[in-house]
Amino acid sequence: MAGYKVEICGVNTSKLPMLKEEEKEELFVLIKNGDMEAREKYIKGNLRLVLSVIKRFSNHNENPDDLFQIGCIGLIKSIDNFDPTMGVKFSTYAVPMIIGEVRRFLRDNSAYRIPRSLRDTAYKAIHSRELLSRESLHEPTIDEVSKACGIPKQDIMYALDAIQTPLSLFDPVYSDGGDTLYVMDQISDKKNKEENWVKNLALEAALSTLDDRDEQIIKLRFFEGKTQIEVAEEIHISQAQVSRLEKNALKSMYQYLK
Repeated sequence: MAGYKVEICGVNTSKLPMLKEEEKEELFVLIKNGDMEAREKYIKGNLRLVLSVIKRFSNHNENPDDLFQIGCIGLIKSIDNFDPTMGVKFSTYAVPMIIGEVRRFLRDNSAYRIPRSLRDTAYKAIHSRELLSRESLHEPTIDEVSKACGIPKQDIMYALDAIQTPLSLFDPVYSDGGDTLYVMDQISDKKNKEENWVKNLALEAALSTLDDRDEQIIKLRFFEGKTQIEVAEEIHISQAQVSRLEKNALKSMYQYLK
């Protein structure tokens, strides 16, 4: 989903209406009195908010139309549950609701199968967190969420971690003038660090100084993990000979690498 079409779900996004604060207040009074026409107008007047939210999920390979529809569900839930007397802007309340709806959609449609019990625990915790956020107007702690939903803190943390949408190593993190930074660029490679490459090259060079039989013994013993008895059987000499040849080969390699 690299860019956004002018038209999403049949809606021309370049011509979406914008509501003034006074209009929003007037419409909400009507909405609370059951005016469905006012509700429809309020929804249309906040579709730009949905667009701004789903752009955050542009690194997911989901159809923009699908995300827009899911975001609209979050918007409608926000309108139906918003209390103007809370003293917060509607957008402040709606954005987390829309994000939560989109994230639920992405989790439920993930290729990774998550046990139902874990998902239920995570959703209960998320629901409790949303309720606490509305009541206290601050981001609740994990301890507060645990107490509210009656689920141990460790279980909540495990469940929330399990339902996180996996990142691709090729997901963009930052882009500046065409030079894009990807997730893989921020991960250190402990296995293939430069010093390890140097060590491997030095080891190969040291092995190349041995004759064929000594090199074979070292590879069988330390690269394939075979015992001296197994090596002896494979190359048809005694175990005592393997032991002696191995010690001499290691000594020779050590001298080379000093």
